[in-house]
Amino acid sequence: MLVLLLAGCGGSGAEGAGDAKPSGGVPSATTSAAPDTPLSSALLITPAPVEAGPAEVLEAYRLMSAEYEKAHRAASAEGTELERYMTPAASRAVEKELARMAEQGVAMRGELGHDPEVTALAGGAQPPTATVRDCVDASRWQTLDTTTGWRIPRPAGRPSRHVATARMEQRAGERWKVTAYTAHRTRSC
Repeated sequence: MLVLLLAGCGGSGAEGAGDAKPSGGVPSATTSAAPDTPLSSALLITPAPVEAGPAEVLEAYRLMSAEYEKAHRAASAEGTELERYMTPAASRAVEKELARMAEQGVAMRGELGHDPEVTALAGGAQPPTATVRDCVDASRWQTLDTTTGWRIPRPAGRPSRHVATARMEQRAGERWKVTAYTAHRTRSC
């Protein structure tokens, strides 16, 4: 909340009102509020809502994606900044997936290609929300057996390019964060 106080500095006013001195060490305030408007309301200035841009949303999504890949390469969220780009609930869901991977003795290698786009943006909402749809290219993303180092083939029928969606929001004073991430690995794009 932005609060603006305007102090009177003397000047011409009816009956010398601008020359009045504060009494008892309390500063005087001059506003252009109507006489029947409470002073506290007159001093509060509420900025107009700022429309968020898709570039900010996509940048946050790209940063989250980099941490997501890093975590999957290690089958662990340790050493990543997932919590910086995801809400606690969303990062817990990824951590469960990583725990399953570690239990199965698999990790990922390579890199994912991304072609994200903002499909919905409510920048004026409280909090602002957005939806990102990504066409993920997993052709250079491989599953490895961590005990043997051997590559595990992609399941039959799974496309090398699939759809992923992310719901995002921006809480006051924070960056955009992913609130839910879903990789639709059987849905081609």
